[in-house]
Amino acid sequence: MFRLDQIDHVALTVQDVERSVAWYRDVLGLERRHQAAWGSHPAVMYAGSTGIALFPADAAPAPDARRTAIMRHLAFRVDRINFQRAQVDLASRHVAFTAEDHGISHSIYFQDPDGYEIEITTYDLD
Repeated sequence: MFRLDQIDHVALTVQDVERSVAWYRDVLGLERRHQAAWGSHPAVMYAGSTGIALFPADAAPAPDARRTAIMRHLAFRVDRINFQRAQVDLASRHVAFTAEDHGISHSIYFQDPDGYEIEITTYDLD
């Protein structure tokens, strides 16, 4: 059996690639990489070694609603201090979020400019 190391990236279609690049950079602190090699798209934004590849929606084939899986959310893991900092920072940016206690973890949920649900979660409980 082969062994996987980690998720390399998640590909998302977005209405405006540069708007999404700015949002993921400014709100979540992700870093854009590979622009010299790939140009304007995909725009790949990284949190550590995990990437989000942003593709323009108008270049993507139209999905068949009967066969298309829906992504529920994209989750980032943080420690307790950064979980608290994320809430303060999002509130200062007027990004509305909801909080949930999952028993083994705490999470906040909010949306990116295209309506994708983003989760920030921590397993470091009080």
